[in-house]
Formats: sequence, C-alpha cells, structure tokens
Amino acid sequence: MGKTKSSSSRIAGEMLEMALALRGHGLLSKADMGQIQALCAPPPVYSAETVVQIRTAKAKMSQSVFAGFLNVSVSAVQKWESPKSGKHPSGSSAKLLQLIEKKGVEAVTV
Repeated sequence: MGKTKSSSSRIAGEMLEMALALRGHGLLSKADMGQIQALCAPPPVYSAETVVQIRTAKAKMSQSVFAGFLNVSVSAVQKWESPKSGKHPSGSSAKLLQLIEKKGVEAVTV
C-alpha cells in the first residue's frame, strides 16, 4: 500500500511540529531547523518552460540524459516540457528539479 498525498503532507506536518517543539526547548539549532523546514516544504509546480530552462541552462543535458539522471522515462520529460500535455513533475522528480534549480547538478551527483 503506497502513501497518499494527504498522508505524506500529514507526516511532514507532524515532523515540522516536532522540530518546532524541539527548537523551542533549545534542542535544535537554527540551521537544523532550516533544513527540516526545507525538507517538509512541498516542491513548487514547474511549468513546461521552467523544466526546459532547468534542463538546458542548469543541467546542460539532452532529454534522454536528463531522464536517466532523474530516473524517469524520456516520455515523462517530453510531457513535462510540452505546455499542451498539462503534465508536471511531482514527488521525488520535483524535489530533484528544485535542488538542481537552486544548487546545480553537482548537488545531486555522487
């Protein structure tokens, strides 16, 4: 049984609530609190134009290489980049795009 969107947001909300309580008692640093807030925040919804911009300007990859990098199909990347499809990256793909957009490909390579 997979997690639903509401259970994922509920868990993130509970994690954030606990972190705030720990921070209030001085048991969590400001930097750690910032990291937890970033992890709990949902990724933005990316438009087709933004996905293309991230792939070409930040990642500097072809669609097929980018798809392999994100562990999705080439078809998925093509749909994300097509304004007519109405498809947007979600879940882990959206989080990875967010990291690449903010910190570059180096942030997600090993």
